[in-house]
Amino acid sequence: MLWNAKNGSVRLGGTDMDYVSFGQGDRSFIVLPGLSDGLMTVKGKALLLAKPYVKFFKDYTVYMFSRKNKMPQGYSIREMAADQAAALKALGIAKASVMGVSQGGMIAQYLAVDYPELVDKLVIAVSAPRVNEMMRSILLERMEAAQKGDHQKLMIDTAETAYSEQYLKRLRAFYPILGRMGKPRTYDRFFINANAILGFDVYEELPKISCPTYIIGGAEDKTVGIAASYEMEGKIKHSELYIYQGLGHGAYDEAKDFYSRVYNFLIK
Repeated sequence: MLWNAKNGSVRLGGTDMDYVSFGQGDRSFIVLPGLSDGLMTVKGKALLLAKPYVKFFKDYTVYMFSRKNKMPQGYSIREMAADQAAALKALGIAKASVMGVSQGGMIAQYLAVDYPELVDKLVIAVSAPRVNEMMRSILLERMEAAQKGDHQKLMIDTAETAYSEQYLKRLRAFYPILGRMGKPRTYDRFFINANAILGFDVYEELPKISCPTYIIGGAEDKTVGIAASYEMEGKIKHSELYIYQGLGHGAYDEAKDFYSRVYNFLIK
């Protein structure tokens, strides 16, 4: 089967890091998801997550990683990057292209800063180099909803700040059932990931990133703000920036050419 979809895990110390993989190419492409990983991991979802990456399958084996299953309190973005580097080495991946989305983009930045030998090309999508006031306000609101166990509010607020009005017109029909979909047993994992973002700041170290870097932002991003994309472009030497006009934090879901754009950057 061309998709060659697999579910796997890597042992890291006293816990595991789950991943899914698909494709059969000789090159490795690593995908790091955002804060949603604090609510639902990739475990067992290889077939579900593979479809957007079909274009990559001939040239790449795509790996999408969750954060490790047992995360300590105070776990930082830099420590997440260190664990990601350890996972790649455990799988025998000596060098890879890496794409991080939102919080995943923060981890990807530290991966490129601290482990440049592992990162061939870097894609940073709808992310930021440091926490800003917009991000802080959004995170604190979502953490408050999680603290109250109000999953519906958490999911609706996330959608409302991610997508365009046109996309939301279709999505809002599902709002009544959002409180029952994907609700975790506890929000501990979500809080650890969210607190890591609140303490994140790699801005002054961005000039250490030496690999070709593609930064993708949404002009209407109501989660991290569009200025964050320009901040990264200004600090990363070999970078290019593309901004989706009319789209926000969910540009990777809405833009029909998002994955083709990423593929074309990686393959050139």
